[in-house]
Amino acid sequence: MFYDLAITLYDLAVHIAAPFSRKPRKMMKGHWVVYDILRQQLEEGKSYVWFHAASLGEFEQGRPLMERIRAEHPEYGILLTFFSPSGYEVRKNYRGADVVCYLPFDKPRNVKKFLDIVNPCMAFFIKYEFWKNYLDELHKRRIPVYSVSSIFRRGQIFFKWYGGTYRNVLKDFDYLFVQNEVSKRYLAKIGINKVMVVGDTRFDRVLQIREEAKELPLVEAFKGKSLTLVAGSSWQPDEDLFIDYFNRHPEMKLIIAPHVIDENHLVEIIHKLKRPYVRYTRADEKNVRKADCLIVDCFGLLSSIYRYGEMAYIGGGFGVGIHNTLEAAVYGIPVMFGPNHQRFQEAVQLIEAGGAYAIKNGNDLSALLDHFTTDASFLQETGEKAGRYVTDNAGATDKVLSVINF
Repeated sequence: MFYDLAITLYDLAVHIAAPFSRKPRKMMKGHWVVYDILRQQLEEGKSYVWFHAASLGEFEQGRPLMERIRAEHPEYGILLTFFSPSGYEVRKNYRGADVVCYLPFDKPRNVKKFLDIVNPCMAFFIKYEFWKNYLDELHKRRIPVYSVSSIFRRGQIFFKWYGGTYRNVLKDFDYLFVQNEVSKRYLAKIGINKVMVVGDTRFDRVLQIREEAKELPLVEAFKGKSLTLVAGSSWQPDEDLFIDYFNRHPEMKLIIAPHVIDENHLVEIIHKLKRPYVRYTRADEKNVRKADCLIVDCFGLLSSIYRYGEMAYIGGGFGVGIHNTLEAAVYGIPVMFGPNHQRFQEAVQLIEAGGAYAIKNGNDLSALLDHFTTDASFLQETGEKAGRYVTDNAGATDKVLSVINF
């Protein structure tokens, strides 16, 4: 079968690449110990709810559901698996799960061995996870399995004339909890009707993040009473635009949290700045007040930093696509980003709601920032629309749990 051959070839490619590349090497090391981790850490006689996320973004989508189940049904254990090292390495010590490990490659032998050891009472696959052999075997064993926060589009293989095998995989799900009505309509056309539109659990997650946001005295001291733009997950093309504006407008301050934090990139940013700056890891109560730009050269703070801005610029829109817009919008501040945002439903909807704007070049950004910095009503109204969009779309976790039988 073509699918099994493709998985085998992928497995082989990872093995070949492992000696030469860090990411495949980490993945292989993680795969070698999966079954040992499961045997050592799974508690005998306990029922486990299994969550699978490809990487960090999908984990964040599944997290509200995991934490609600853990709080409301402590009799169940939580098993969390990842496909990507970028998810596993960051969340391998996540306390919301009892066991965290990689998911073995989707080969029939691996699948049976994994499920024989775990024997989950139910499984949740987040967003785009459609592993045929796992889903077929779960269905065969009559273990309930759900797809959460999934989106379906016309161009996906399920809707192609040659996609019969993959369409059948969707029949393995007991329920698909999709983000929008379009997805439900596409699925109905191919005979998949166990579908419920619940929205995206990320809205629940960012509201939770807002409640748990850290107090950051250094950032507060830096900001003072100045109008502040927070640029999150930025890349070089983004930085060229907003740094140029910042250099020409002494009335505002800038916080930059670049997507890539390495010394070469930080030096590039610093060379573009024509106003005083300080790096967060070198900031103190004295020097941070003298700076006009704060460079966040560490991870884990961005979602809390947005609360200190009056405006947010989200990076990635001049590359493969924008990063998380909801983490900023949840604070009720206007959101800006580059042109490559059409694949991101929340970005498109934020624009439609009047809480976000897309820019194509430096002139667009300058005009927009001029409007925000000179028209307090426009700034406030746009921010309120952004915040309202998030709160109006929350509640997916409740809708999912209303269907699940424990």
